[in-house]
Amino acid sequence: MPTHSPLPMRHGLRAAWVRTPDRDPANPMPWASMRDFLRHKLPAEVDVDAMLADGRFVDDDGRPWNGDEIYRPHTFVHFHRDLRPEPELPFELDVLHVDERIVVVDKPHFMASIPRGRHVTQSVVVKAREMLGLPELGPAHRLDRLTAGVLVLTTEQRWRAPYQRMFEARVPAKTYEALAPLRDDLELPRRVESHIRKDHGTAQAYEVAGAAINAVTDVHLEERRVVTAEGDDDARARRVGLYRLEPSTGRTHQLRVHMSGLGVPICGDPLYPRELAVDIDDYSTPLQLLARRLEFVDPVDGRTRVFTSRRELVPGDAT
Repeated sequence: MPTHSPLPMRHGLRAAWVRTPDRDPANPMPWASMRDFLRHKLPAEVDVDAMLADGRFVDDDGRPWNGDEIYRPHTFVHFHRDLRPEPELPFELDVLHVDERIVVVDKPHFMASIPRGRHVTQSVVVKAREMLGLPELGPAHRLDRLTAGVLVLTTEQRWRAPYQRMFEARVPAKTYEALAPLRDDLELPRRVESHIRKDHGTAQAYEVAGAAINAVTDVHLEERRVVTAEGDDDARARRVGLYRLEPSTGRTHQLRVHMSGLGVPICGDPLYPRELAVDIDDYSTPLQLLARRLEFVDPVDGRTRVFTSRRELVPGDAT
C-alpha cells in the first residue's frame, strides 16, 4: 500500500491505485510497457488509452504516465475512478454530534453507510466528508442501507481502531425500534435466540434449526397503533405495533430475520418473509427499522456517551 497519494480527494473519495508486481527472475519483463500492464490489470470497461491521453494516471510524485514507459516492477500508479451517475437521494443527512474524535449522524433510510457498488457519492461517508470538511472521516460500525438511525464515524484514521474494536466486541448497548404487525398470540417480551446464516451470493439470511446459537435479540412491544394510509377509510385501517429491539449480537439482517421468524415481519421489508421485486431506486416504502439509541463507554477517555435518533417511524402504506 502506498504511504501517500499525490492526488487530492475527489467527491470525498481518495484516489485509487495499482502496483506492478515485484520482479520475477523467471520473467523479469512480463509486460513491454506500463500501458500494457494497465490494460491487463484494469477491467475491460476502463478506457486506459483515453485516461493516459488525459494524464489521469500519475506516479508517486504526481507526474502523469504516458503509457509508453518501459514496464517497471514494484511501481505505484495512482488515478481517480470514473463514477457512474447516481440520483440524488431526496433525504437529508442529519449530524447529531461532532468532536475531535467522532462524528455521530442520524442516517436516513436508503442511504448506504460506506461508498460501495452503486452507492458511492450518495453514501454517508462521502456526504459527511464533504459536508464537514473531514477527508479522513470513516465508519466505526455500519448500518444496512435500508435501516435509519444513529451511526458513529471517526474523524481521523488515528482514532479508527479503538472505536472499531469497541463495536466488534459488542460493547455498545443498541436499541432499535420497528413497526410490525401485531399478533395477539405472541407473548412479549421475549428473548429470541437462534443460529443465523447468510450464504455468499444470496440476498436473504436464514435460521438454522439445531445449530449453535449465534444471534440473540430481546423483543418488547412498546405500544399499539392504528395506521391509516392517505385515502383509506376506517375499514382499511391497520393495527401495527411499535417494537423495541435490543440485540446483543450482530448477525447480518438479525432483527429482520428474528421478527419475520416470530410471524411479525417489519413493515416495508423487501426481503422477509419473501423477496419482493423492488427497484433499488424506489424510495416509496422505507423499511420501518430505526437505530434509536446508542450508549457506550468511550474507549479513549472513559466517559459515557449516549446518542438518540431524532427520526420517527411513519409507515404510510408500507405493508
